[in-house]
Amino acid sequence: MPPRWRPSLTLRLALLFALLSTLILLGLGLFVGREVDIHFREGDLEELHGKLTLSRSIIATLPEEQLLEALPKRLGPALLGHPHLGLTVLDQEGFPLFIGGAGIPEWLLRYPAAPGEAEHPQAYAGDDPGRKPQRGILALARTADGQWVQVAISVDIEHHQHFMAGFVRSLAWALGLAILGNLLCAWIAARRGLAPLGQLLGLARRVSGERLHERLETEPLPPELQPLARELNQMLARLEDAFTRLSGAASDIAHELRTPVTALMTQTQVALSRARSAEEYREVLYSSLEEHERLSRMIGDMLFLAQAENGLMVPHREQVDLAALLQSLEEFYGLLAEEKGIRLEVDGGATVSGDALMLRRALGNLISNALRYTPAGATVRLRIAPDSSGAVEISVENPGPPIPAAQLERIFERFHRVDGARQRGGEGGAGLGLAITRSIAVAHGGDIRAECAAGLTRFTLRLPGRE
Repeated sequence: MPPRWRPSLTLRLALLFALLSTLILLGLGLFVGREVDIHFREGDLEELHGKLTLSRSIIATLPEEQLLEALPKRLGPALLGHPHLGLTVLDQEGFPLFIGGAGIPEWLLRYPAAPGEAEHPQAYAGDDPGRKPQRGILALARTADGQWVQVAISVDIEHHQHFMAGFVRSLAWALGLAILGNLLCAWIAARRGLAPLGQLLGLARRVSGERLHERLETEPLPPELQPLARELNQMLARLEDAFTRLSGAASDIAHELRTPVTALMTQTQVALSRARSAEEYREVLYSSLEEHERLSRMIGDMLFLAQAENGLMVPHREQVDLAALLQSLEEFYGLLAEEKGIRLEVDGGATVSGDALMLRRALGNLISNALRYTPAGATVRLRIAPDSSGAVEISVENPGPPIPAAQLERIFERFHRVDGARQRGGEGGAGLGLAITRSIAVAHGGDIRAECAAGLTRFTLRLPGRE
């Protein structure tokens, strides 16, 4: 099925602008036409009223019996030079006393004025089939002896209608040309107005794994597009950061996996280099088993981090007694601490809402890390204390080699290890413990920070209080 055609944004804007401008011009044309028609009507009525006033003043000076003889002499000259005017005077029985000019249309005399009506004229406009359109007025006039006569005056308005017909034709042509001109101008304006979107398109086409550093200049853009450009720049920054971390993680994973794999290959090659006893083969297998266990732990930790960082690790919510949790961890790590001559000290208590197993793993990583770098005879202190905002802080503090200030934030990155005295030895892990602890804290809506001062290192895990 072929794709459905959809008009471009430029075409939509151009058509909308042309439509609106056409409606405005059409409304303006109708307004002007109406005003011109009103002007013609008022001009005609003014002329008709002028002739009516003249006719009444002449009739008022004549008795009824003299109208038939005197009106042609008195009213006839008033119509000279006005071929479009018609004037008729009728007596009370409807007998014409005077007919002059272009004549009176029949429809104007269909409703004669009665003597009981007011003397104000009544205006009419109409058109008989086959005759010219006219506008007229019908009114009463009083003779010198007090008799009523009817005065009908009309004016030919055909030339007005011809003008209006020509005006409408001209308006139609003007509207047609205006529509085409508006459409062209709107197309050009829309393309120029939407030109900044081309910059966004160009940036999107240029973006690749090697060019994630590119950004849009927001200042030259229109105010409407600046928020979009800023959001696009922020998205690129997030992508660049994620791509950098992913590339670093891939490199770190390859480096970390290479060591145990190389050790396994070396041990296997040495074992196969000559015939050995069953006891020697057993020792090689035990050594290989240790490397396999290390690889298994590393892979499991990496899977845990991948799930946590992608929002797939949803903690099971329950009420966790932190004091009881630390007491159980103290018992678990007690033998290792006793073996190294280190004391574990637990203080405080609180309850939080979270996943007990995940919190146990996070706190176990911190305790294991502290025991690794604490000298013999020292004390590792575990404290639980609510803060002023209602959150709970669990701190693990131990003496030992200091962490450089530049490393305090980076130690929570995967596979990162501090140089010098804190570099892991043969018993160390893969550098994933603190990264896992931070991911667990974030999954619970908390955070973790590290401090190092006066020979003491303190890790503080901050969790929301009990809901």
